Amino acid sequence: MTMKPDTPPATRADWETAAGILKPEGRCFIDGRFVGAASGRTFEKVSPVDGRIVAEVADGDAADIDRAVAAARAAFEDGRWRGLDPKERKRILHRFADLIRLNTRELGLLETMDVGKPINDSLQVDAPNAADCIQYYAEFADKMVDEIAPTGPNDLALVRREPLGVVGAIVPWNYPLIISAWKLGPALVAGNSVVLKPAEQSPLSALFLARLAADAGVPDGVVNVVPGFGETAGAPLAHHMDVDMVSFTGSTEIGKLMLTASGASNMKRVALECGGKSPQIVLADCGDLDAAASAIAWGIFYNQGETCHAGSRLIVDRRIRDELVERIAAHAGGITLGHALDPSSKMAALVEKKHADRVLAYLDAGVKEGARVALGGRRVDALPGGAYVEATILDGVRPGMRVEREEIFGPVLAVTPFDDEAEATRMANDTVYGLAAAVWT
Repeated sequence: MTMKPDTPPATRADWETAAGILKPEGRCFIDGRFVGAASGRTFEKVSPVDGRIVAEVADGDAADIDRAVAAARAAFEDGRWRGLDPKERKRILHRFADLIRLNTRELGLLETMDVGKPINDSLQVDAPNAADCIQYYAEFADKMVDEIAPTGPNDLALVRREPLGVVGAIVPWNYPLIISAWKLGPALVAGNSVVLKPAEQSPLSALFLARLAADAGVPDGVVNVVPGFGETAGAPLAHHMDVDMVSFTGSTEIGKLMLTASGASNMKRVALECGGKSPQIVLADCGDLDAAASAIAWGIFYNQGETCHAGSRLIVDRRIRDELVERIAAHAGGITLGHALDPSSKMAALVEKKHADRVLAYLDAGVKEGARVALGGRRVDALPGGAYVEATILDGVRPGMRVEREEIFGPVLAVTPFDDEAEATRMANDTVYGLAAAVWT
């Protein structure tokens, strides 16, 4: 399928027609070509948009990780990428960014069918952000300068920046296109080779990116993508003795396993960005309660709440709680939940029905523990696939409840009142892993 970037704005019917003829690549991308898994196994990629099967995806495992790492190591050692003139690496990466822009519509459709987010978010945010990221890092190619450290007259000390070697990149399912670019950009501009393992729920845009990188001129073996499951593909990558670094974005629990894998293997470098339970603290002296309400609503309901730094805890002065909750609910009403391929939708499907079931189970647990559903709280059965869940506000959440402690990763705002600033600070900091926070005052 080819979709021209200058095609007029599409309707839902147009996008559904395009989705019907979509034939995405699901095989591994290793050493410059698409290949099946060594085992021959595949799994079905079911779209949360409407429950249809959109691809048969290679079920990569340790054997495929070994093949990809070997290709990446060979490409690194012979210098076909790291040995290029930095200006040439820069030119190729700029071409890579240009190709992402030229293929925005196809990438956007892949992203939406893969993860269920609104088509306009994929087109207007995710694909442009990915292109901008690659373009940004391309400019570093000829600007990463070495240094001469100050020494005595009989000494010379040089600080050199050199590529690490083979970088393993493990990408989550909530922003697979953007985060793949975030990991590829800095690794490639520095001269590294990459083995990227996308989440099993969202492999399609990463595989498309690999093809675009090759079309841009990135040599064979420098970018490799192995789809598969965490236990059978992600773990072998994290433990691999010939991988020099792993960059992981995902849950805190799996982030801990990445550190363990490093210690159990070759003590490779590990970069982590894990999910949190980020608080939004609103004090009684907040000057513009409506602006705060709008930002809080978008901060939790954008991307269906499937964002690592989503402001999922509202810690609010008891004196203004009722008014603020009403204002947030009003703003949430303007964040239209609809079919993912409808350009008017502002919220759409969660990544899969199983995850929607998990989110709803958290809501049930919260109610049993004493919380009250102030908004939403239901699956939208009128939309296909079973993965659409309403924007939800849980009021009366107490410290220690599961919905207050655990990352739900869905469109759920937990509201907890406080009586003084010291109490608010204690509640905000009482988290296993702190990622982001906001204070409205």
